[in-house]
Amino acid sequence: MNIKSNGENRSPSQKNPHMVAGVLLATGAALGFSAKAIFVKLAYTYHVDAITLLMFRMAFALPFFVLIAVLEERKAKAPVGAKNMMLIMGLGLIGYYLSSLLDFVGLQYVSAGLERLILFIYPTMVVILSAIFFGKRIHKEATIALILSYIGIAMAMLHDIQLSGENVLLGSMMIFGATLTYSVFLVGSGEVIPRVGAKRFTAYAMIISCLAVLIQFALLRDIEHFDQPVAVYGYGLAMAVFSTVIPAFLLASAIHRIGASYASIIGSLGPVATIGMAVVFLAEPVSLMQMLGAGCVIGGVFILGMKKG
Repeated sequence: MNIKSNGENRSPSQKNPHMVAGVLLATGAALGFSAKAIFVKLAYTYHVDAITLLMFRMAFALPFFVLIAVLEERKAKAPVGAKNMMLIMGLGLIGYYLSSLLDFVGLQYVSAGLERLILFIYPTMVVILSAIFFGKRIHKEATIALILSYIGIAMAMLHDIQLSGENVLLGSMMIFGATLTYSVFLVGSGEVIPRVGAKRFTAYAMIISCLAVLIQFALLRDIEHFDQPVAVYGYGLAMAVFSTVIPAFLLASAIHRIGASYASIIGSLGPVATIGMAVVFLAEPVSLMQMLGAGCVIGGVFILGMKKG
C-alpha cells in the first residue's frame, strides 16, 4: 500500500502558508507601481513641467522615508557607517533621482504603456550588467528572455511612432536611460543591503533622492512654480503614497514571503495593468502590435523569473 506523506498531499499554498499573502502583496505592489505613469500623464494635462511634478512627488514622499529611517535606526544594532553611507548616496542619486528624472521627462513623449514596458526590461539589464562587471554567465534562458524583451519593446515603440511621431524615439531613449540607471542601482545595492538592511537602505537612498530633487527644483525653478492647480498637488500626493511608499513596502514584504524570483513573475502584471489603466483613464488606443510587444516583454521576464525560481 502506497501511503503519501502529508507534504505530498498538500497544495502549494498549504505547503507555504505565506504564498497567498505574498502573491497578494506582490500584486498590490505591481498595481501601485503601474499607476505612476497614469498619474504623471494626468498631471501633464495641466501643463506642469517634469521637474516641478517630480518635486511634488518627492516632497510628499520625503516625510514617510524620514520616519522609516528613524524607526529603523532605533532597531539597528550598528550604525550605517561612513563608507556605506557614501555608497547609499551614490546609488540613491543614480537609481532613484536620475532614474526618476529621466522617466518623468520621457513620459512627455511616449504612452504610459510603452513607458512601463521599457521600465520592465530591467531584469534583463541586470543580467547584462552582472555579466559585464561580475563575469556572470548569461544562460540560454536569459538569452531567450533578452531577445523576447527587446523584440517586444521594438514592436511597442513602432505602435507609438505610428501615433505620436518622431518624439517617441527621444522619449524611449529617456525611459531606457531610466531603466539602465535603475538597473545599475539594483546591481550595486546587492553589495550594500546585506550590511545595512533592506528597509534602512531604501529609506536612506530615497531620502537622498528626494533632497536632490528639491535642490534641483530650487536651482532651476522659482516660487511661482508652486502656483499649480489643486489637481497637480493631488496627483503628486497620489504618486508619493500609492506609487512610491506603499508599493515599495508591499514588494519588500512580498519578497520576504515568496522570494524575489516569484515576486518578479507576479510583477509581470505591471505592463498589462498600465496598458489597461491607460485605456480607461487616458483613452490611449491599443493595437494588436502593442499587445504582442507586451506579451514578448512579459514572456521574457517570466522566463527569467522561472529560471531563478
